Amino acid sequence: MEENKVLASVNGKDITEQDVYGFINQLPAQTATQFKTPEGMATIVKELVNQELMYLDAMEKGLNEEEDFINELEKVKASILKQYAIRKLLADVKVTEEEILEFYKNEKDNFIEPEKVRAKHILVETEEKAKEILEEIKNGLSFEEAAKKHSTCPSKTVGGDLGEFPRGKMVPEFEEAAFALEEGEISQPVKSQFGYHLIKLVSKKEASLIPYENLKDQIERHLLGLKQQEKYTKRIDSLKTKYEVNMYI
Repeated sequence: MEENKVLASVNGKDITEQDVYGFINQLPAQTATQFKTPEGMATIVKELVNQELMYLDAMEKGLNEEEDFINELEKVKASILKQYAIRKLLADVKVTEEEILEFYKNEKDNFIEPEKVRAKHILVETEEKAKEILEEIKNGLSFEEAAKKHSTCPSKTVGGDLGEFPRGKMVPEFEEAAFALEEGEISQPVKSQFGYHLIKLVSKKEASLIPYENLKDQIERHLLGLKQQEKYTKRIDSLKTKYEVNMYI
């Protein structure tokens, strides 16, 4: 076990590295990062010393016996107890491997990865220009170089590459032409609202079922949430028969 180094003490009470890390872990992630340095930790130690001094002073003055403090303490205790009771209620809720697999099999239609293609294109203003470029490509200019040379689309900087996309992401005319091509094939000029496209199909993926292992954790979280909600709701319904509840909204 690693030594929990004492970094300061106040009136005999030690402030340790674990105390500092505990304080840092309660901070927002972006803020916490700023204190994970020797200088930042020293700042936290000073703050914990200050807080301990305030605690000792408050106890000496009897602030812990003031009515306002006692009322605030009861509110905090009630809030913590509510959360503790919920955690305790749901602690034994589990999802089995069989339940996850059964859900996967029954919901397969919802786990289909749609058909996708990866395409490159060259966009120009006129059909005549598109045909001229097509001739250049037939005469030996690569599609990618032609895109860099002629295309008006920002994708020209990467040889016209649009990446991978499913149906429904591109304008209909472009999409229909792209999905109709074979891998490596270049289209005739295709007119859309943006101008005229030459499309090269790089690759095509048929629709496929997402593997079970890729979805297992997601399904488990989903089923666990459902089971927890069901148990919580049943418990609340039973408690409503035991305690009087009046709603005024």
